Amino acid sequence: ILVRVMKEYDETAIELISIDNGPGMAEPLRMIEDGMSTSNTLGNGLGAMKRLSDTFQVYSVKDWGTIVLSRVYREDKPQFPQPLRAEVRPLIIAKPGEEVSGDGAYFTLTADHLKIFLGDGLGHGKDAHAAVRAAIRAFRTSPEKNPIEIIRYIHTEVKKTRGLVGAVAVYSFKSNTWSICGVGNIAARTQNALAGKAYLSYNGIIGMNIPGSLKEQLFPGERGQLVILCSDGIRTRWELQKYAGIFKYDLSVMAAAIYKDHARNTDDMSVVIARVNAIS
Repeated sequence: ILVRVMKEYDETAIELISIDNGPGMAEPLRMIEDGMSTSNTLGNGLGAMKRLSDTFQVYSVKDWGTIVLSRVYREDKPQFPQPLRAEVRPLIIAKPGEEVSGDGAYFTLTADHLKIFLGDGLGHGKDAHAAVRAAIRAFRTSPEKNPIEIIRYIHTEVKKTRGLVGAVAVYSFKSNTWSICGVGNIAARTQNALAGKAYLSYNGIIGMNIPGSLKEQLFPGERGQLVILCSDGIRTRWELQKYAGIFKYDLSVMAAAIYKDHARNTDDMSVVIARVNAIS
């Protein structure tokens, strides 16, 4: 079970994701109906969970397992613009046995840009956590809108840490264009329901040594397109389109599916999925 506190359009929520490797359900929608999953019990089943949640989804495939998402906002039934202008769902999980994660993510959304950062402090544990938190502080304060300049700014601000690898993705609402730049072992990919495309990072360590010449990778924004960033705690050979019907689900469910099947469990693990809906 994964638990986090999140914010969406200034509304605070608790998000719970339950993941199992069980037999799955042939008819998950039917199992959500009242009385189906709670026969001869106190009635604390999927139907009750759905009623108590502001967002509730069940993704289940027979012989694969089940993912249950429940999101409860502090304010009762907050009203968000529909569709949401942009969505970003980070899934950050510490290496088993560690109290903190050396992976970290942050994003900012303004009228002009969506900026996303994913970092992975070298190694794991408290020193890796300190490195990635310093990088997030630098990312938040950077005035730059170009991912190259953001990476360079972070590089100068984290030199007293053990260093990290990281990637920055920026979407411009004016030009409907994504730009990505990464240093080190962070996987970046665009994805739609049919196929995905990977983007390469530069060799180096942010805070220690990065290439003198960096180039951003540009690509147009498209409806339904996902931008996905993963640390090396996630195996790279995943294909989201192989999960039947998953593109109809919340981005957190998609991230959980990647984590479920491809987590190494020997390092901190992170998946960040973003989608821009306000594409002209």
